[in-house]
Amino acid sequence: MGYRDLRDFLVALEGRGRLRRIAQPVDRSWELACIARWLYQAVPERERFGLLFENAGAMPVVTAAIGASRETYALALDTTPEGIIPAWVRALSHPIPPVRVAQAPCQEIVLTGRSASLDLLPIPIWTPGKDVAPYLTTLTITRDADAGFQNCAVYRSMVLDERRVVVNLNPGRHGWRCVESYLRRGLPAPITWVIATEPAVHCAAVANVPYGVDEVSIAGGLKGTPVETVKARTIDLAVPAHAEIVIEGEIRPDDRAREGPFGEFAGYMSQAVERPVATITAITHRRDPLYYGYISQFPPSESTTLQSLGNCGLVLKQLHDLGHASVRDVHIDLTYGGLLAHGVIAMRPQYPGHARQIGRIVADTTLLKRVTVVDEDIDIRDAQHLDWALNARYDPARDTVLVSGTFSPADMDPAVRSEGREAAGSKIVIDATEKSGAPPFSLPSRELMDKALESWRAAGLPPIEVPRRVDLALARKK
Repeated sequence: MGYRDLRDFLVALEGRGRLRRIAQPVDRSWELACIARWLYQAVPERERFGLLFENAGAMPVVTAAIGASRETYALALDTTPEGIIPAWVRALSHPIPPVRVAQAPCQEIVLTGRSASLDLLPIPIWTPGKDVAPYLTTLTITRDADAGFQNCAVYRSMVLDERRVVVNLNPGRHGWRCVESYLRRGLPAPITWVIATEPAVHCAAVANVPYGVDEVSIAGGLKGTPVETVKARTIDLAVPAHAEIVIEGEIRPDDRAREGPFGEFAGYMSQAVERPVATITAITHRRDPLYYGYISQFPPSESTTLQSLGNCGLVLKQLHDLGHASVRDVHIDLTYGGLLAHGVIAMRPQYPGHARQIGRIVADTTLLKRVTVVDEDIDIRDAQHLDWALNARYDPARDTVLVSGTFSPADMDPAVRSEGREAAGSKIVIDATEKSGAPPFSLPSRELMDKALESWRAAGLPPIEVPRRVDLALARKK
């Protein structure tokens, strides 16, 4: 049934040894982010853990709890690492709409007017010495004035002062389309920031679903039960009822300011640009709340891990919906921040050119920059196995498709930045599937290898775990 709130999840995380509490005082203007950065830059992915800073300001601060690793993400969805993509396919196929409640924990304390001050929150500076201000890095909810649906996504917001933030709403993004539907009528646009709610909502918010698809309904599908929501106190939006903190605000027409520089997901500092300003109208929260913020910027990070893992299931379902049931699995490298990543597709080609066709579909319909297609006997999450496929089954001159003239905002793809102007980029599709006439593998049979494993144990040699790539190879008939 999933977790009711973030607190339930943190208990489960700590019980699995995947949460570390830091009791010593830390300075959120530099120290907190730098400690979290070491987590992603120095600890192997499978060994990472969430961080709970118990003494970082007015309330505890949590980061990396959901997106530390594939294992913590799986735990957030109450599944196994192998169950992540099936869970996503089920949720996308069978979303569960939220249910409205009259009272909610997120509104135990209600602050309005001058009492609703951002100074009450321990908002970190995420790239100390380079970001120009503290940033909210959490869920953002907006609403389409015409159709009435809500959008739940992540848009960083730079703190201007205790009552105002600059929201990084890029034209074309779903959040901007919602906000613009009010502004073009001369009306203020409602907006909320949801801090620390049930993990499924955090996971659902970063998927690149079509405009109009309700991410909170997908979250319901991920957890197998509806997300409870409550009406915000000062604006017309529904927010997750079991959030720790909700910041309510509105974006008024023609209220803009410069946002940035800020550390981007690709690992470089962004340029300062004009973005909409939001004025805070209320802050509601639970008693003794927790603060949660994603650490992003230099990859890998929590935000890139969340986006990589969440969008794999979306790509797989899209391919199946197009009739390509022979596609078995999808992996996106953990530097994906919404675009510019390497996607790997495992499939069973049905005819000559099928793998190249699939690769081209993915390149044309996603924001991935590189797409590699391999056979289903390749463990696409094993870098060594993927390298073997590229060495043994890929001829660059024959099996490469270059897609030119693709578009990325100038400061989002550092490789095509052109004096700050928007510039065209390109993509690559690699067909690393086995071609006809391949000889047998140079491996003994599974029967002999299994017997040898018994001999290994009898000899007193150290215990070994059979890698999936070996299992796949031994399962081959020739």
